[in-house]
Amino acid sequence: MNLSYSAEYEQFREEVRAFLASHWTAEDAASSPDLDSVAAMTGAQVRTDERATAFRRAAIERGYLYRHVPRQYGGAEQPPDPLKATIIAEEFRRARAPFEIMGQGPSMLVPTLIEHGTEAQKQFFIEATLLGKIKWCQGYSEPGAGSDLASLRTKAVLDGDTWVVNGQKIWTSSAPEADWMFALVRTEPGASKHDGISYLLIDMHTPGIDVRPLRQMTGDADFSEVFFDNVRVPAQNIVGRRGQGWVVSRSTLKHERALIGNASLQRRTFDGLAMLAQAVDRRGLPASKDPVIRDRLVQLEARLVALELNGYRLLTASARGEDPGLAGMVTKLYSTQLGYDIAKLAMDVMGDRGLLAPGEPNAPAMGMFGMAYMWSLGVLIAGGAANIQRNIIAERGLGLPRDARK
Repeated sequence: MNLSYSAEYEQFREEVRAFLASHWTAEDAASSPDLDSVAAMTGAQVRTDERATAFRRAAIERGYLYRHVPRQYGGAEQPPDPLKATIIAEEFRRARAPFEIMGQGPSMLVPTLIEHGTEAQKQFFIEATLLGKIKWCQGYSEPGAGSDLASLRTKAVLDGDTWVVNGQKIWTSSAPEADWMFALVRTEPGASKHDGISYLLIDMHTPGIDVRPLRQMTGDADFSEVFFDNVRVPAQNIVGRRGQGWVVSRSTLKHERALIGNASLQRRTFDGLAMLAQAVDRRGLPASKDPVIRDRLVQLEARLVALELNGYRLLTASARGEDPGLAGMVTKLYSTQLGYDIAKLAMDVMGDRGLLAPGEPNAPAMGMFGMAYMWSLGVLIAGGAANIQRNIIAERGLGLPRDARK
């Protein structure tokens, strides 16, 4: 593995820096971003104001953002080059410039539509989603259909040129503010459970949709229950073929796991933990001087470096056009477990003060590590619970026999 960049790529880095210097000034960076609570916690910038949108359009025109999306749908349409993509991400973070919008719409739905959507769907949804003009939520999980998602019971019946949807979804993030939902519904009740599902795009302002926020232990309500009572959805809003929604959903879940497994969030969280350990006293000394804490910090950073190096291995394989195989399957599982362990050590370092909520005056690190700990429990499940991921790795990656099924 070669961790250095060639002269050609360093020249490209200088081009990106010059673009940022002329298009995103210090005044731009200092202007107030519209951050939500999760973005504030993770350090992600989610700006969709006019200034950020104008910048994104200029960056797309130069070929820096949404490189995988065809120009006819609002992307940059550049040849795949993971090294250039990595340089762009590094330099945009350094300049605090608006990057590609992270979220279910741009990161999960857009690649799915590029692969499976109709031309009309691509034209209507993709560019508006990339620029944050359309916000999405995901209608997958249901009561009794979480890890066993194919057991879902929300049904859609075709009535002329309209699907009539009845049922319930749960753990739907961003549902109150979402404009649209991409959802899995059962359209073929007589088919086997995997073959009877279709993938629908549902306007969240349609009559008959009832969104009920779910209060979490964080105090926020980032998830909701969504009820459908004779919700009428145009027939052309189906993505892919009728009854083949499970195939389409595999594309979406693939991109969701890549989004969750990124190492950059764990690096930010660990660096914050290291500073916390230096700032919090334990028996008259910084917690970082405690030999047990130091040992746990070293173990966590070793695991974090391993995750980062695996990312470089995946980057190298991608640059060579190789299939990463098993190396690409472990990232989500490894990353989410590491995130939990980092947050758990932060809670141990803070002791009783870790119970103080964000905003309380004596809360260490403004209470963000308590929030990160509670979130880490949910992220372990999101995109496929750990036991499901281990089965996938074992069966598809290592070729081990399937568990005995009743």
